[in-house]
Amino acid sequence: MKLRKIAHSRTGDKGDTSNISVIAFESKDYDFLCSTLTTQVIHQQLQPALKHFAVDEIKIERYELAQIAALNFVIRGILKGGVTRSLSLDAHGKSLCSVILNIDLPEYEEKGI
Repeated sequence: MKLRKIAHSRTGDKGDTSNISVIAFESKDYDFLCSTLTTQVIHQQLQPALKHFAVDEIKIERYELAQIAALNFVIRGILKGGVTRSLSLDAHGKSLCSVILNIDLPEYEEKGI
């Protein structure tokens, strides 16, 4: 099962930093998201996108927002200088939401959540 079945995502940008939120459709899934979506998992999922964005190294920070059943990932360095300096077709990084929502969640089905 894909992450997109239990959550939606939004993204924003500031300079070369992308801000990606993952929001559970149902609050009962929030703890599962917290235990599953580590910065390492997000980094691994973004590896193919790093080539598209012509970026070698990024730094990911995760913030938990339990009150709204959301996680916020701040990804520094992924937008290669920001909107006004990048030649990327996706200078705002909006496609990164789809990349994140494509994460496979086999353990979700195994746990029968």
